[in-house]
Amino acid sequence: MNLSIVSHKPCWPSPTSPTGFATDGGFPFQMAALSELFDSTQLLVPVCPQAPPRGEIPLRGHNLTIHPLSVRRGAGLVAKIGFLPWLIWNSSPILKALWVADAVHAPIPGDVGTVGMLGAWLLRKPLFVRHCGNWLNPVTVAEKFWRRFMEAVAGGRNVMLATGGAPTPPSARNPHVHWIFSTSLTREELSARSVPRPCPPPGQLRLIHVARQDPHKGAGTAIRSLPLLLPQFPGLSFEIVGDGSAIPELRQLAQQIGLADRVHFAGKLTHAEVMKRLQPAHLFVFPTTASEGFPKAILEALATGLPVVATPVSVLPQLLGTGCGVLVEESTAEALAGGIAKALASPAAYEAMSRQAIATASRYSLETWRQTIGDLLTPAWGPLREGP
Repeated sequence: MNLSIVSHKPCWPSPTSPTGFATDGGFPFQMAALSELFDSTQLLVPVCPQAPPRGEIPLRGHNLTIHPLSVRRGAGLVAKIGFLPWLIWNSSPILKALWVADAVHAPIPGDVGTVGMLGAWLLRKPLFVRHCGNWLNPVTVAEKFWRRFMEAVAGGRNVMLATGGAPTPPSARNPHVHWIFSTSLTREELSARSVPRPCPPPGQLRLIHVARQDPHKGAGTAIRSLPLLLPQFPGLSFEIVGDGSAIPELRQLAQQIGLADRVHFAGKLTHAEVMKRLQPAHLFVFPTTASEGFPKAILEALATGLPVVATPVSVLPQLLGTGCGVLVEESTAEALAGGIAKALASPAAYEAMSRQAIATASRYSLETWRQTIGDLLTPAWGPLREGP
């Protein structure tokens, strides 16, 4: 079976990649895993002329080929106005890829994935949509449209997956919408990092937060909690990993409370660099107020045996409810400081959380992710792969 994937993920040329292209984040790992399910896979993505300064990961996979699309220019209103010209310019390669495909995968949110999703539906192609955004609490018109569309077409040859998790199914309207987790860690990587952590020495505390830094992710709440923690943990430090619009405000906040010397901004790091930064930390803090899908950063922290203190958003109650962290009911400095103190109140309890973190993360390998998707696609589409 030939699968066409239409995605908004920016990529760029890379002479060291077996496909000739590369990108960053967890996307290349997941594309490689998906390609193993099919005889051949063609990936349609916007291709930038140059790579960013760091973080390149080659795109590779089983019979995986890349079909470049042009990159939309500008942001905000400029990008929206430019969408129609972009669509007209790229309509030919998109339609060609959809026409020759046996099935289509559209990761959303994103305009490019939406084009692939609607194009496949109009051409009556078997369709697999993976919703990676705000499923539980759609706010914008686009978020509401994506959810309603998936609920309307799920079933038969249309496989609809919502990234996240909850005790109840994703949709009360259509039982054929299923939850799916997200990961970029193989079983080998999980096993290599499965070493439980000892409780930190008294008074020492190294906090870490990894996310795309927008005001809803909770780094500001974590900074405001530091003065409350300092009397008990004089060796306190806090590392913020990731870039985003909130960084200037976070820097200013750290200066205002007089703890700029204890807050380190690491910026955007590669996957390997993030995993290294997690090792010396004592707690991962994530007091988010956003509607998360399945935050891979939490899973990466758990994989290193790092307990997590977070708000009960989306799938986090299920992940931390296994005993590998502490849930705080609200994203306030006082609540977070209380949760951090609770996590470190007992060396035995901390070490038990670390062991449970590793056990929890082991359930979410990239191989299990691929198998879960394959088990959902095969009944709907028949055999996915004939060749070796």
